[in-house]
Amino acid sequence: MSLSLELKNYLQKEGASEVGFADITNFSPKEGLNSGVVFYIAYPKEIIRNMKNAPTMEYLWELIDLNTRLDALGMLCEEYLINEGYDAYAQTKKRLGTDFGEFNSFELPHKTIATRAGLGWIGKSALFTTLKYGSALRMSSVLTNAPLDFGEPVLESKCGKCMICRDACPGGAISGINWNYKLKRNDFYDDKKCEKYALVVSEENLGKPDTVCGKCIYACPHTQKYIKKE
Repeated sequence: MSLSLELKNYLQKEGASEVGFADITNFSPKEGLNSGVVFYIAYPKEIIRNMKNAPTMEYLWELIDLNTRLDALGMLCEEYLINEGYDAYAQTKKRLGTDFGEFNSFELPHKTIATRAGLGWIGKSALFTTLKYGSALRMSSVLTNAPLDFGEPVLESKCGKCMICRDACPGGAISGINWNYKLKRNDFYDDKKCEKYALVVSEENLGKPDTVCGKCIYACPHTQKYIKKE
């Protein structure tokens, strides 16, 4: 069994919904670590089903729990690769902080690795999107020098003419422009407008201001297909 398959099986056994591998030679922030391992965990359907009108405490708790679980998965992946004789660096939230804002991001965004691994694309909402789960997921990644079986990169949006998330966004943060790999996030999405609205709606519904909304996650047609499946 190849290293890639062994690692994928291991991470899925530990709770990852999906795992991918990408060639990050041209943009790795760590010299010599030119392979990316990316993995995500999908939100439980019932959590997203209850977010039609506003974010819920259950969603916030799940978000925090997923971040904790993803950090743990990252460290397990890092340890696994080191034990196999390779260098590895887990891009955990604990190490790198928050990913909110154009200039307050991970050294190499998980979403970039995920698109280069062929797992999905960046939606008009600036959220990573897949056919199976829509945007109802959170992700993390590990940088390594291990020789892995890379996926076929996705370099442009698959959203087409769909404007559902744009129309659903109360903050007006989504322009409706389709993502492609040459664009920066703020070329098609206004994170400041998103943050401004999220602070208000979270205080109204959660009792404290936070960068939590979830409208675009719920609205995505691919998310809807996911949460409607029994």
